[in-house]
Amino acid sequence: MTATIRPLTLNDVPELTAVLAASRAHLAPWDPVREDSFYTEAGQRTMIAGALASTGSLPHVILDDGAIAGRVNLNNIVRGPFQSSSLGYWVAADRAGRGLATAAVAQVLRLAFTEYALHRVEAGTILSNVRSQRVLEKNGFQRFGLAPRYLQIAGEWQDHYLFQITAENWVEDAPPPS
Repeated sequence: MTATIRPLTLNDVPELTAVLAASRAHLAPWDPVREDSFYTEAGQRTMIAGALASTGSLPHVILDDGAIAGRVNLNNIVRGPFQSSSLGYWVAADRAGRGLATAAVAQVLRLAFTEYALHRVEAGTILSNVRSQRVLEKNGFQRFGLAPRYLQIAGEWQDHYLFQITAENWVEDAPPPS
């Protein structure tokens, strides 16, 4: 596994669309209900153009040996005294369980705290998403709360565990806990 991240571009639309379409069933339990158009090149082009135009989003692709394997994003960026963002990520069905998400989150945290000068990054997972919780814990996130009916995932308002990491608690290249 050689996981890297880089900023998302409109040139990624065809490959990203194919990865999303192939992973649709795999991602469904963790995602909002999506229109069929989301899984088309036109739908992805619209979504990506919007993300790239936003000042509150830093979208990246996860690459596995050069091929798109998922996305990792810093969203809802708030500057000023807050200097905070939300983290979101997903990995393709055929590449899940190989450490790609853990590596991608580590890389985007490095950018968040060094290049983008953020102070805090938060993330939420539905209660049953133990694998995603483990990704966050391996990267130094601490669980700090429970948000009832936080997001509409898979068509239902679902409770989420909330996690955060601050610049003071981030340790670059820390060995993962066992």
